Amino acid sequence: MNEEMKAASRPLLEVDNLSVAFGGKTVVDHVSFTINRGETLALVGESGSGKSVTALSILKLLPYPLASHPSGSIRLQGQELLTAPAGALRRIRGNRVGMIFQEPMTSLNPLHRIGRQIVEMLMLHRATNGASANRDSARKRAVELLKLVGITDAERRLQSFPHELSGGQRQRVMIAMALANEPDLLIADEPTTAVDVTVQAQILALLQDLQARLGMALLLISHDLGIVRKMADRVCVMQAGRIVEASATRDLFRAPQHAYSRQLLAAEPRGRKEPVVASAPELLAANDVKVWFPIKKGIFRRVVDHIHAVERADLQLRTGETLGIVGESGSGKTTLGLALLRLIRSSGEIRFDSRRIDRLGKRGMRPLRREMQVVFQDPYGALSPRLSVGEIIAEGLQVHDLAATPADRETAVIEALREVGLDPESRHRYPHEFSGGQRQRISIARALILKPRLVMLDEPTSALDMSVQAQIVDLLRDLQRRHDLAYLFISHDLRVVRAMSDRVLVMRAGEIVETGAVDQIFDDPQQDYTKALLAAALQHRVVHQETVQQ
Repeated sequence: MNEEMKAASRPLLEVDNLSVAFGGKTVVDHVSFTINRGETLALVGESGSGKSVTALSILKLLPYPLASHPSGSIRLQGQELLTAPAGALRRIRGNRVGMIFQEPMTSLNPLHRIGRQIVEMLMLHRATNGASANRDSARKRAVELLKLVGITDAERRLQSFPHELSGGQRQRVMIAMALANEPDLLIADEPTTAVDVTVQAQILALLQDLQARLGMALLLISHDLGIVRKMADRVCVMQAGRIVEASATRDLFRAPQHAYSRQLLAAEPRGRKEPVVASAPELLAANDVKVWFPIKKGIFRRVVDHIHAVERADLQLRTGETLGIVGESGSGKTTLGLALLRLIRSSGEIRFDSRRIDRLGKRGMRPLRREMQVVFQDPYGALSPRLSVGEIIAEGLQVHDLAATPADRETAVIEALREVGLDPESRHRYPHEFSGGQRQRISIARALILKPRLVMLDEPTSALDMSVQAQIVDLLRDLQRRHDLAYLFISHDLRVVRAMSDRVLVMRAGEIVETGAVDQIFDDPQQDYTKALLAAALQHRVVHQETVQQ
């Protein structure tokens, strides 16, 4: 058999006996799997099980020399990657192997427009491969890529900054960049974690279509077992850094062999929130709130138009109540929440505790900041990598001068960590040493240490696997009950919204199209858009239920 035939017969990717350690602590332990051309292999498991670390090892993207490989081999069509020189890896990254990262907001440079980032990436890869790099042709290719992944008005979107795009749009940009050079293997690390069910379906269909057209292999990392069941040919289940079960997708979901696999398949948020008392006072109210973002063009950056992100929003929120805000990516959910907390400019009337706050400047808002806290969508990007967990949680105490001495701050940090179910000794560690679920608990502790009255929760479970989602939902309900907190709960996951909310507000294209009690919205929606949103979620839920039953 000649070399070409041998190459054609061997798997595209071979991971053999791979171990990964951070500072002497093993986080991936003797993992082995293969991926063939055109095949989809899924890695599933709880946060911290080693899925993403395994994927990052393939392209040597871990923080070396902090990370090390005590054992193992990773071969791409027979070429060893773990010991490959830097130049060889640069030619493989983005060319033969593309990657969609888990956090689209932190993966894109916030200081540069989308167009510049895509164009520079294309030119860099062409130069690396010895091809001529023409900026005009790269720009045309950037427009083609954005259209390919379903971004409308691609020419105009090239001028957008990452923060001006929704989570779903940012994820599409990441997919466009990963597919730019038509790689042999695409690593997709939670590719739909930040998007609603309708956009999720579009992205999955897009990936399947591109995979079929390009003959591309796909390594899929996901906590959503409904997605895995629809997308994967084979599945590897990871627990505590090891593969505890590996089988064909159909076999795994029909008859999982390992106890952990069965537990994973059955996990989902359960129960309902206790209803708010009838006498609860109004804490937050909004009337005719609008948020418009200016579009500037020309040398003098004159305003030529506006993006109407939120239009004529009215709402009320009582002490101890949860208002769920749902809608597709780009519908204005997060923008509305930030406007209500006076974190971005808006027009209209906003009242907090019967006091009008929309006219207050930074100095006037400062005393109220401790009472209005945020838990952000991205537990990876929301925590400073340069500070220890204790320093991160205590930062607000120093800003608001709430602890007289360092000893008082230490005591408050220990109490906050215990309240969210983390070991107080972990306060000396850094964010990269924690799983996604643990980082979200740290974010919650950072908010709660200030003893707020209102917390905005922006997709707090979207980056977490099913079992950890259920734990965070239970934690949030318990904290709300104990501290009488009011929540603005923003999410595309309607199962979690139903488990958390008293009332639900439905947004589309910046407008509130329907609002009502949670059971009314879910059981008897009045608007066609709400019905379509719930139908998409129901279809996704049916897949998950079939997964559990089988």
